[in-house]
Amino acid sequence: MRWPRALIALVLVVPALGGCVTDEREWMKLDQRYTIEEFRRDRKACLKDGTIDDACMQGRGWVAVNPGVQAEKPKDPHARDFQPPSRGRY
Repeated sequence: MRWPRALIALVLVVPALGGCVTDEREWMKLDQRYTIEEFRRDRKACLKDGTIDDACMQGRGWVAVNPGVQAEKPKDPHARDFQPPSRGRY
């Protein structure tokens, strides 16, 4: 009798947790002013299968930003990892 209850619980819980996944990105237009209604309209138009289509949003002038997260600089392939020799204890 335990297996049917566990299976039912699993079938109900997993889809509910799947709805908790959200897109953490924020969107803004850099070169112009905009309203919340404009953003909602463009976001709704660019939703495909529950996810935002980046190319669609960028085509409408939006840029994805993540506050507090900085992108890493691309590493120069010609640069060497140089560390100066360490001095002794004294």
